[in-house]
Amino acid sequence: MTRRIVLDTETTGLEVGRDHRVIEIGCVELVDRTPSGRQFHQYLNPGRPSDPGAIAVHGISDEFLRDKPRFAEIVDEWLAFIEGAELLIHNAAFDVSFLDTELKLAGAQYGRVGDHAVIVDTLALAREKYPGQKNTLDALCRRLGVDNTHRELHGALLDARLLADVWLAMTAGQGALALGAEEPAAAAARPRPAAADLATRPVVLHADAADIEAHRARLDAIDRVCPEGSVWRRGERPDAAA
Repeated sequence: MTRRIVLDTETTGLEVGRDHRVIEIGCVELVDRTPSGRQFHQYLNPGRPSDPGAIAVHGISDEFLRDKPRFAEIVDEWLAFIEGAELLIHNAAFDVSFLDTELKLAGAQYGRVGDHAVIVDTLALAREKYPGQKNTLDALCRRLGVDNTHRELHGALLDARLLADVWLAMTAGQGALALGAEEPAAAAARPRPAAADLATRPVVLHADAADIEAHRARLDAIDRVCPEGSVWRRGERPDAAA
């Protein structure tokens, strides 16, 4: 079993060296390339105001954060969630520098993020796969067919969920494509034929609109990472053999 945690943060400003702090942590768990349904999400009181430019990006006001816990109050719960996992972070140096500072302020016994999990920078992966192209989260969503139309402002949990979809699409050729990976609740909701019916006649389960759209998005992602395109679509191409 491979356990990964997709992580994002929001902060009071861009420079940790100017005493800016973390105000939101969002984490989504993937187990063997499938969302497990487990997540960690917490807003934090940074003990200082956010820069106006930062508020314009994430929309989180100082007033909203006043009654939220301090990082030191949730550090044990957060570390327990990420412990031993592979952390997927876009532009990891930024988030890790802030989180390492928060851990230092919480107490020397907590060490650094790298003491608890393996850090993987998805921005570095994207730059290797798409050199010379724009590799922001929004750009990757557009390139890989991940729907981000609901992302009007940055948010740690929202961005972690989007990054999970982006990473799965971006690494689709590296191991299982997860074409059959379905949320447990969705799988359980599918009607199942009775045993007697299976014994007497074949059962055909037709794809619904959601299945077709999910399949189309996956094929779009495969087409972007495979020069020859997906085998499922070759019959659709004008230059395909008759």
